[in-house]
Amino acid sequence: MSESRFAARYRPETRLVHGGTLRSQFGETSEALFLTQGYVYDSAEQCEARFKGEDPGFIYSRYSNPTIAMFERRMIELEGAEAARSTATGMAAVTTAILAPLRAGDHVVASKALFGSCLYVVQELLPRYGIETTLVDGLDLDQWRRALRPNTKSFFLESPTNPTLDVLDIPAIAEIAHKGGARLIVDNVFATPIWQSPLSLGADVVVYSATKHIDGQGRCLGGIILSSEAFIAEHIHNFMRQTGPSLSPFNAWALLKGLETLGVRVRAQTETAAKVADALASHPKISRLIYPGRADHPQAALVRKQLRGGSTLIGFEVKGGKAAAFRCLNALQIARISNNLGDAKSLVTHPATTTHQRLTPEARAELGISEGFIRFSAGLEHADDLIEDFAQALEKA
Repeated sequence: MSESRFAARYRPETRLVHGGTLRSQFGETSEALFLTQGYVYDSAEQCEARFKGEDPGFIYSRYSNPTIAMFERRMIELEGAEAARSTATGMAAVTTAILAPLRAGDHVVASKALFGSCLYVVQELLPRYGIETTLVDGLDLDQWRRALRPNTKSFFLESPTNPTLDVLDIPAIAEIAHKGGARLIVDNVFATPIWQSPLSLGADVVVYSATKHIDGQGRCLGGIILSSEAFIAEHIHNFMRQTGPSLSPFNAWALLKGLETLGVRVRAQTETAAKVADALASHPKISRLIYPGRADHPQAALVRKQLRGGSTLIGFEVKGGKAAAFRCLNALQIARISNNLGDAKSLVTHPATTTHQRLTPEARAELGISEGFIRFSAGLEHADDLIEDFAQALEKA
């Protein structure tokens, strides 16, 4: 019996624990893991009806699966979407959401401030299939307006951005897109569904790398696309059914377990990040610090309007460039060097040589990714231990 209607009446924390649960005849407490490829039918007639869509049920786990369906339903209830499809990775979600609705001759406008793999999709992959693309400064609304063409079908952005934590005006950009007949796709990974709800701000599609905060414990890969019933049915469902970027049932089960603690973890990590940001902001070896919860964030007023909280991430620039940044990273004892984020363990990375290394030095400079720039993802350690760890590491920078 589905508990989705029960959970939908309640607040996000309750939905994160109960939303979308399907219990078998055994009445299990934890969601069941249906680790199966296919399904059997009572008769050939039932099988035919199932394939025609006349009989509800599962056909093949590349299309759908009870455990995957529970994960999708829980995310639908959390995000306030009508429908969703989960994917094997976050980049599968991004690529599918952008590519599936498009044809040769269409046009996409995207913010320049994107994760390196997202930039690859927009700059290199789409043009191979005859889809035109334009990159803009996402903070400049006039650039979004000027980029619109009669054949523009989609806008795409991250907010906050990776790794410099710029906050883009989602309602204003959505309005520009809709006036031009385009849809807005938002990658909400850095904000998480706890702090920002893009659909309620005017976005048409939301994508997540569930690998990050949703799993949040370094276990598995996953992604999800959330939107209207029409968008999922018309553009996403058949594309995924035929091309197969499917989420593993085991990973869906792990992600369900991650969702149960998502609110607790994100709130604790945000509180820790805020304390670390305040401690580092005036450090003599740091020339610039960016944190969406601070009054000195470049878009502080928009942060207060658009987000319900700060961030689990901090960006800061160490004086002395790459050599000094590397000395700092290598001296840390608690925060570990990794290109991941949103984990229960604190993680640090050097974007110029990892996530954004494919960009030219000029492109990185335009985005504010200097050779001394470090991205910090707060974990669940004690804030004072992290502050002390950064203090000793910065002395070596």
